[in-house]
Amino acid sequence: MSEMFVSGQSGIGRLIQALAERGHRVIGPIVRNEALVYDEIGGVEDLPRGWTDLQEPGRYRLEQRGDEKLFGYVVGPHSWKQYLNPPETVLWSGTISPEGFMTDPMPEPPKYAFFGVRPCELAAMQVLDTVYGSDNGTPAMAGRSAQREQTFIVAVNCVEPGGNCFCVSMDTGPTANSGYDISITEIVHHGNMRYLIESGTDAGAEVLAELAPLENASDDEVQTRDGLLAEAAASMGKTLDTEDLADLLKGNALNPRWESIADRCLACANCTLVCPTCFCNTVDDNLSLDGTHATRTRKWDSCFTLGFSYMHGRPMRESVGARYRQWITHKLATWIDQFGEMGCVGCGRCITWCPVGIDITAEAEAIRRGDLRDTQVRIGGFA
Repeated sequence: MSEMFVSGQSGIGRLIQALAERGHRVIGPIVRNEALVYDEIGGVEDLPRGWTDLQEPGRYRLEQRGDEKLFGYVVGPHSWKQYLNPPETVLWSGTISPEGFMTDPMPEPPKYAFFGVRPCELAAMQVLDTVYGSDNGTPAMAGRSAQREQTFIVAVNCVEPGGNCFCVSMDTGPTANSGYDISITEIVHHGNMRYLIESGTDAGAEVLAELAPLENASDDEVQTRDGLLAEAAASMGKTLDTEDLADLLKGNALNPRWESIADRCLACANCTLVCPTCFCNTVDDNLSLDGTHATRTRKWDSCFTLGFSYMHGRPMRESVGARYRQWITHKLATWIDQFGEMGCVGCGRCITWCPVGIDITAEAEAIRRGDLRDTQVRIGGFA
């Protein structure tokens, strides 16, 4: 473990300033439109001091905490995916000019510093690194590798899990173990707000060196931190039993539970849009009206849309039940076949932002209770 330092809120402000002075565009949590979202921050005053988020299935509310915590919330509707894999990305563009047809130069990717990344979100970035990287035998996503390599990450460990969190079940939190340059744990010690800070990379250590002098954390402060993280791990809002889960879901394609879900599901795609690992996309080609300029753009899509599985004159998954079945089975089962790990990190966003409160953990448990792998029951209605 690297050396652990401790600071007050002024040190957090100095850290933000140091990252900006290094040329990073610092992105962190802010309060906007009654939600916690990620956007550019200029200092500690932009952080959600004194706010917390209350989350239940289909419910999200911000409330004042009554204290001065900067990180006393969990996660909002935004994920860091919007910066590493934006909703719209121009893959190529070209223009006809008097000199002939020319390919337009692509802009340099921004140099980001992500501030306040939760451990589950770190895990989500690593999942998408596998999906979009070249290690899995497929071509790397254009531009993403360079973007990731120059992104500086400041993680924040979770000491207060939310009502829909289940990162312990997915082994992704509440403590960040890798993937960060600097990690922060917010504690209250003898009535004072204290921030235990450690580096995870050489780049992180260099930045911390610029903040000197920083105090070394005391044994008592470290014990307080460790106790809070252990307490958080023991008090998750949700749990997901992953034992034999992949085989369970793949073996229950005809379970009647899918029809029960379809009766509630709106196929609105909220779950996939807020998910930090969903990566379905489509590609649009556009030509200007005068025929002089063309673009190819990648856009977010969702397996919940009817047209996503369109092939040879009809969608392959016409019913809502079939689409929900595809989503959860891919997320928790066939993702392993593709990438060697599950596609869920336990952040709970899909539960919170489902308008009718469908709970992925509850539905997986319902399939487990009604396991039909040993029967010959056939349920129609799925395409």
